[in-house]
Amino acid sequence: MTTRLRVLRPGPLSLVEDLGRPGLSGIGVGRSGAADRAALRLANRALGNPEGAAAVEVTLGGLEVEVLGGQVWLCVTGAPVPVSVGERDVGPAAVLAAPAGAVVRLGTPPTGLRSYLAVRGGVDVPDVLGSRSHDVMSGLGPAPLRRGVELPVGPPPSGRPTVDHLPTPPPTADAVLRVVRGPRDGWVTDAEALVATVWTASDRSNRVGIRLSGGRLRHVDPDRQLPSEGVWRGGIQVPPGGEPVLFLADHPVTGGYPVVAVVVDEDVDRAAQVRPGQPLRFTWARPAPPAHPRRPWGARS
Repeated sequence: MTTRLRVLRPGPLSLVEDLGRPGLSGIGVGRSGAADRAALRLANRALGNPEGAAAVEVTLGGLEVEVLGGQVWLCVTGAPVPVSVGERDVGPAAVLAAPAGAVVRLGTPPTGLRSYLAVRGGVDVPDVLGSRSHDVMSGLGPAPLRRGVELPVGPPPSGRPTVDHLPTPPPTADAVLRVVRGPRDGWVTDAEALVATVWTASDRSNRVGIRLSGGRLRHVDPDRQLPSEGVWRGGIQVPPGGEPVLFLADHPVTGGYPVVAVVVDEDVDRAAQVRPGQPLRFTWARPAPPAHPRRPWGARS
């Protein structure tokens, strides 16, 4: 009998995610995949899986699954959520076995937003366009988990786990992300305000992006329109209202508002753990270029 996980409680939002579907932007399909790729990779490495094996991304905990058909090995990474197997509290960042019939519960993490429940062999749901990831913007991929859904566990890999516990970074209340200036920083009156402002993640944030409040970046010419161009994970786009949006895993393929800076790729995973209401700051990844007098629009060199 195939080993599988039956969902008893899905929590606020639980999705199957791998490392996404790259290379399809030409047909309007974004990459998607785990919001915190480093956490997904870490869990899979600990279990001996390929780094891109599918797992369950759990937002703010609350997931409960029952193990059916046989024992599974599992590991939980990302936001440090309380974990129990049956009546035993085991904690996150550990490689452990859950026997058939056991109920695995994830509580609410004290810090962070997204946790990853990985199983040895990976979550073996059907792929869509080469990925098992759910994209909240397009709706591609397996649907968000609901009660009664059963997730097949794939065959175990040849390699075996080599650790039983993983290091966990200390929790931080204030996220500071490195950014690279541009490519459209000249479209706002003062790009330095991006790093001078303490922003707050809005409650309207999701896997598409983090909407930031606490200040405004004003367009140099509000009536000037930017032709649509490609956008990417980590880009910071400024709509006409001036409150930036930091794109995450399920960002659109194109956008028509200026991208004034881009978060260093490594730090985008950290951004995925920022909760609504949490403070967020940026710092230049390298020194900003010297300021030059700004010519009026239409002025000749």
